[in-house]
Amino acid sequence: MYTKEPLPELGEFLKVCRARLSPRTVGLPESGAPRRVPGLRREEVAQLVGISPGSYARLEQGRAPVSRSVLTTLARVLHLDDDQLAHLITLASQGGQEPRRLAAQKLHPQLRRILDNLTTTPALVLGRRLDILAWNPLAAALLTDFDKIPARKRNYARLLFTDPAFRELCLDWRTNARTCVAHLRLEAARYPRDPGLAALVGELSVADADFRQWWAGRQMSGLRMGTKRLRHPIVGDLTLDWDSLTCAADPTQKLTVATAAPGSPSHDGLLFLASWTADPPRPARDAAA
Repeated sequence: MYTKEPLPELGEFLKVCRARLSPRTVGLPESGAPRRVPGLRREEVAQLVGISPGSYARLEQGRAPVSRSVLTTLARVLHLDDDQLAHLITLASQGGQEPRRLAAQKLHPQLRRILDNLTTTPALVLGRRLDILAWNPLAAALLTDFDKIPARKRNYARLLFTDPAFRELCLDWRTNARTCVAHLRLEAARYPRDPGLAALVGELSVADADFRQWWAGRQMSGLRMGTKRLRHPIVGDLTLDWDSLTCAADPTQKLTVATAAPGSPSHDGLLFLASWTADPPRPARDAAA
């Protein structure tokens, strides 16, 4: 994996990972001398990985070929999780590529059929950059009227960080927002030269101080299951379990659904919203509609 034109992201990511650790946490003796910067030094990481300091320096600069086994060892030394390892491997293999605008995503027909059949479960489809590709009526009733948002602005991260009403809806906004930033970090690894993603990150960095801080922290994770608490203006407080399901035909599209424990007040609230949206029946919507 040789990077002809190294991405600054690789070195910055590894520096942040080194800074989080101390010699004691990785089994190295403490020298007692004060350190000018926190964390492990390059030569200490090189020692633990089993390569020369010069080789590690070139690796961190993206200027040397590196094997998968070395990257796996480096991830173990730096205490990276699976998402962070995937991020490291992607960064090490990228570079020398010209920025390119990715084609606009189109909702996969299978996801359209699933959305049309989910009448009592809020569901939406998220694409690259967390763009909102489609939703069903119950998701709109629960979260926001997506039809009122211009298609080019329909993005889940943008809603979280720039829409005051959406922020008030999310009782655990900080947790949700940090998860969102961590996912965008993974997107940046997969598409490091995507102008659309760069524009979104720039916009949100200007708009919100929390986004700037969390983006600089370089935490990353994929979208998975979790619990979210909402304060809905009609049905009150809801505690919902969210799951993100990857489309096998197009892994960049994820069906995100919300459910509540049967018999719970949150479940009753969803059923009420579902009855509210059921007459007249409306099909699921997508960004192209």
